[in-house]
Amino acid sequence: MRKLLAVSVLAGAIGLVGVAAAQKETRGVSKTEIVLGMHTDLSGPAATYGVSSSNAVKMRFDDVNEKGGIAGRKIKLIIEDTQYQIPRAVQAGAKLINRDHIFAMVASLGTPMNNALFKDQLEAGVPSLFPLSAARSMYEPFHKLKFYSAASYVDQVRAGINYFVTKKGKKALCVMYQDTDFGKEVLDGVQAQAEKMRVKIVETTTHKPTDQDFTAQITKLKTAGCDLVVFGTIVRDTIVPYATARKIGWSDVDFFGSTASYDLFVAAAQGGATEGLYAMGLTDMPYRDTLSPVAQAWFDRYKERYKVDPNIGAVYGHVAADLVVAALEKTGPELTLDNFVRAMESVRGYKDMFNGPEVNFAPDKHQGANSAFLAQVKGGRWVRLTEPLGF
Repeated sequence: MRKLLAVSVLAGAIGLVGVAAAQKETRGVSKTEIVLGMHTDLSGPAATYGVSSSNAVKMRFDDVNEKGGIAGRKIKLIIEDTQYQIPRAVQAGAKLINRDHIFAMVASLGTPMNNALFKDQLEAGVPSLFPLSAARSMYEPFHKLKFYSAASYVDQVRAGINYFVTKKGKKALCVMYQDTDFGKEVLDGVQAQAEKMRVKIVETTTHKPTDQDFTAQITKLKTAGCDLVVFGTIVRDTIVPYATARKIGWSDVDFFGSTASYDLFVAAAQGGATEGLYAMGLTDMPYRDTLSPVAQAWFDRYKERYKVDPNIGAVYGHVAADLVVAALEKTGPELTLDNFVRAMESVRGYKDMFNGPEVNFAPDKHQGANSAFLAQVKGGRWVRLTEPLGF
């Protein structure tokens, strides 16, 4: 009887230890590894952002791994291509969450793609860290697992319109935007600021992200007689309609876009096709001759590794990965979801090497910064025109 009791007590103790160990397990984390995921566009209409940002994220994490990792753990990054399509994003997200058991999603690209995944992702306890989208849904409604580090599309567009109305006397607005969650965010910003400043929106047009001919849209906007066109576009759908407008002689109007249009390839379009275009920016464009020595060294390592100059997507990817590293280092060896969130919320005074805004988080504040400036294409390069703008 005593032996039976002793065995029962021992078995119970072992069971309790097992339960305690299970409770301490954190998805995507082992003694030697942290598994992170990224869904992005590697072969679709936003691939210029997806490829460059994923390259930079990999390079930053490889730097950490070469130094032994964080608290003895190496970072494993799993990247899935969505081709900027929602169904592919849902499929990729399901794989990363359910099969790869990632700890967190990092720098994932696209407003509609992130929105489509948030419900399942957050229910699974997988943080969304610094997605490449400036939609308000990246940090609203508040959720302890959603972190974003910059100004929203809505606030960017509102600040830009405020500048054009007050400084350049614009009175009649047009909006050309993607018929997606992203494009509708830009439209929301235009509508809010137009109402505040009592200026008219005289026409709007929509298009799909994969469209290539924008003659009908530009003709419709020109006929409406607007003096400012706001783009809810990315790269190709910024270049082609702007070039189309200039080609048909529509030159008495300004065009400006959000940070989604603020891309190296947009400014460097063949034949100076985008000369004079405006867009909002978060950080300086990575032209090597304008970078700090530290950023120049990063530029050179990126180019040596990937055989191409880094563009703004690479900047966003590096900053996202660097913020994740900062939080992981603050967390230390006891890496649990709650400990990581507390560490992320404790990040204060973060400054990147690209002259971006200071990033600060808090337990009730998961949008790290909220400022953007206006830039213009001059001589095939983006030139910063203003300090951070308000509205």
